[in-house]
Amino acid sequence: MKAIRVHTFGGPEVLQLDEVPVPQPGRGEVLIRIQAIGVNFIDIYFRTGLYPAEPPVTLGMEAAGVVEAAGEGFTQLAPGDRVAYCMARGSYAEYAVVPAWQVIRIPDSLDFESAAAAMLQGMTAHYLSHSTFELQPGHVALIHAAAGGTGRLLVLMAKMRGARVIATVSTPSKAEIARRAGADDVVLYTQQDFEAEARRLTDGRGVDVVYDSVGASTFEKSINSLRPRGMLVSFGNASGPVPPVEPLLLSRKGSLYLTRPTLFAYCATPEELRWRAGDVLGWVADGKLTLHIDKVYPLAQAAQAQIDLASRKTTGKLLLK
Repeated sequence: MKAIRVHTFGGPEVLQLDEVPVPQPGRGEVLIRIQAIGVNFIDIYFRTGLYPAEPPVTLGMEAAGVVEAAGEGFTQLAPGDRVAYCMARGSYAEYAVVPAWQVIRIPDSLDFESAAAAMLQGMTAHYLSHSTFELQPGHVALIHAAAGGTGRLLVLMAKMRGARVIATVSTPSKAEIARRAGADDVVLYTQQDFEAEARRLTDGRGVDVVYDSVGASTFEKSINSLRPRGMLVSFGNASGPVPPVEPLLLSRKGSLYLTRPTLFAYCATPEELRWRAGDVLGWVADGKLTLHIDKVYPLAQAAQAQIDLASRKTTGKLLLK
């Protein structure tokens, strides 16, 4: 089978299309014939070595496809079942072996591309809005990169929860995407100071929560946008990792909370995974949660997909086929 692997960490040029044996499922695993693959920033973090792994590394954390075979000890999935998964690295390939408890059946009305587009970013938006900071009516949330894959879904879910959303984007076209998703206020951070706007739009109080996937370039102003006892949820490094933080900073800024969550910790059990994936895939199937797939690339063009994702010029989801 063909797989995109990294033998030496670095830029997009290190991605290599290799011919490798089809893996075989062990006890409690399933073999999936992959139909659509999600492209995410975490793939770039593994490619560069920011997230450690032993090379050669097959990239990709998310896909949808068909169960080809099930290993011993698992009977809830059978060959031919249409499924999706995330959190198991190795999806940039024609086949992948995945722990069976991480695999979710796709609703009959959902195609493979939609399922692959929804899993990782959809469940990330779910845990951020439903668990990390459980949004309620009356809360004000500042959401960075609100026209991107996760950001747009987070805006939609924040509005489902009854929160007010202040969205930051880089261009007028992205501002329109954020507005269509339901953002109450949109800040063009390339032209406006989002910290000053967050204060102005809350009459000086500050927001209850900032969801920040950007990292180094927004961290300080995100902190300054919070109300006393507000929470900064730092869940990405698009502009680079956040530098070390002195705990006293949080005290001086108003007894703030800072968390760096991961999807893995919020889908740690089969029950929690089924809750989040069931909500997300069900909402997509019912039309309550709309997806925007920006572009679909052949597997061999994985490097270009990562270049486009890192440029922050895309909107919505990027997929490989």
